[in-house]
Amino acid sequence: MAEHDGRWSCANVRLTRSLGYGTYKFVVHDSVDLQPSAVLGIFTLDEGKPDEIRNELDIELSRWGDSGKKNAQYVVQPYYVPENISRFMVPEGVLTHTLRWQPGVASFKTTRGPVVESGSKSISEHVFTSGVPTPAGETVHIELYEFHHSKNISQLPAEVVIEKFEYLP
Repeated sequence: MAEHDGRWSCANVRLTRSLGYGTYKFVVHDSVDLQPSAVLGIFTLDEGKPDEIRNELDIELSRWGDSGKKNAQYVVQPYYVPENISRFMVPEGVLTHTLRWQPGVASFKTTRGPVVESGSKSISEHVFTSGVPTPAGETVHIELYEFHHSKNISQLPAEVVIEKFEYLP
């Protein structure tokens, strides 16, 4: 995310096909120093459906413009349902964020390091069993952007390195 000739640009990468149920793993290099209004969103989304039913499951790294907030969350959309969000703090360093999507269950986990093994130290885990979508036309998205509703817009460049994405059916 950077300014070029007075205009800000952000990153957005997405797959072109749906993967459906399975395990999604994202290895992310240090994101703890993101400005409070910067957002790294890693999620599934069906852009062809109305906002209320977009098959969206999120791993979001952001303080949403408030430096006093926790810097990460798991979400089963819609986010405004209190049971659909689990907020937590990520530490510095390389982390692996995992989403295991099964019928009626979305299990999220964040661990230290680039490899998840049986002894990996868990930073956060949460299992959602309500409102979990079924696969349709959703695709995986990775976005780095400025939270435009923030009163504390950072206006500073930001960078996040995604070392690896892995999908296991």
